Amino acid sequence: MLTRPLATMAVLACVGALAACGSENDSSASDSPTTESGQSPEASSGEAGDTGSFGPAAEGECAYVEDGNPSKDVDLPPADPTVEGEIQVTMATSIGDLEATLDASSTPCTVGSFVSLAEQDYFAGTTCHRLTTQGIFVLQCGDPTATGTGGPGYTIPDELSGEETYPAGTLAMAKTPYPDSGGSQFFIVYEDTPLPAQYTVFGTVDAAGVKAVAQAAADGADDSNGPGDGAPNTAVDIEGVTVG
Repeated sequence: MLTRPLATMAVLACVGALAACGSENDSSASDSPTTESGQSPEASSGEAGDTGSFGPAAEGECAYVEDGNPSKDVDLPPADPTVEGEIQVTMATSIGDLEATLDASSTPCTVGSFVSLAEQDYFAGTTCHRLTTQGIFVLQCGDPTATGTGGPGYTIPDELSGEETYPAGTLAMAKTPYPDSGGSQFFIVYEDTPLPAQYTVFGTVDAAGVKAVAQAAADGADDSNGPGDGAPNTAVDIEGVTVG
């Protein structure tokens, strides 16, 4: 598990990428979807280059590793996934309801965590803290602190095939530049985005939801992380996530 000093280093590395920057639960987007400071997927090349593994999921057990830094008190998801197939979820937000389909067949550990957090109201009352509008086109959410450093108090294993792509509508996990470092932060791709296959894709957002995110993105970001990267000028607040 990442220590806070390592997480801080990750934050610096992810400025301008969609990697996860920030604390161990990093999951923000810069040039890559990163946690902690809001790194995006693209910026997390190099040491994050491992494509992760199917190990825990393939063995029927998810290796959720506690880090002792929960932004909200939540229980760990079941180590043996209880989710399967396609799962419908609705994110009630300030820009409208975003309907998504989660793929528990390919990413049972990631979906198991997301569903567990949703059912514990972890996402309720949170703000999507990062929007990128140049190079990569993502809205990053899932951090109760809205700083890019928050997480659920545990990390989840990467579930990657190495062939991941990130077209509009992709729902994927943010992470630090290190393998198996995702937590609660996720990103929605609102326009086709070139990213390395390092971010677990665990679902899709429907066309209406993508349009709503794109319309909010048209108002731009505050550039606090650099040109075209920062907090959305049009706030996107999550009221709650309903499963089923």
